[in-house]
Amino acid sequence: MILREQQEIIKNIVKDFFDKATIAMEVKEERIEGEFFRLNIETESPQLLIGENGQTLSEIQYLLRLILRKRIGSDIFFDLDINGYKKKKASYLEELANTTANEVALTRQDKELSPMPSQDRRIIHLALSNRTDVITESLGEGLERRVVIKLSPSSY
Repeated sequence: MILREQQEIIKNIVKDFFDKATIAMEVKEERIEGEFFRLNIETESPQLLIGENGQTLSEIQYLLRLILRKRIGSDIFFDLDINGYKKKKASYLEELANTTANEVALTRQDKELSPMPSQDRRIIHLALSNRTDVITESLGEGLERRVVIKLSPSSY
């Protein structure tokens, strides 16, 4: 469980990190979800911090996690979002999953999505986990790993 004291330490470290990088930012939202402390910041130059496909954001979060672990002394489950990027991307992926699943159910043909990182594949799998008409499977290796949506065997 994340304590109030730890939340303040996390916020201060994040603010200090961006101050040292001379990037103006503001903490817009903070919340605890289970063991995760989620922090959404807003800035006028989000693309600089998000990068292509969120790569820079992932690297910033990794660096902050290392700093936090050293400062707090234990692993902190910390999630950083910038201008709601991750939230918007998750909504897009859930919509993509459902639209593609509907297409698979209608055409009765498997559909392969583009390669994506593990956290994006997880969103797809979770979005369709309660459906009984389709199943999901990850195929491929490394950067080519992708989700395939198939008709459920019980739907034949």
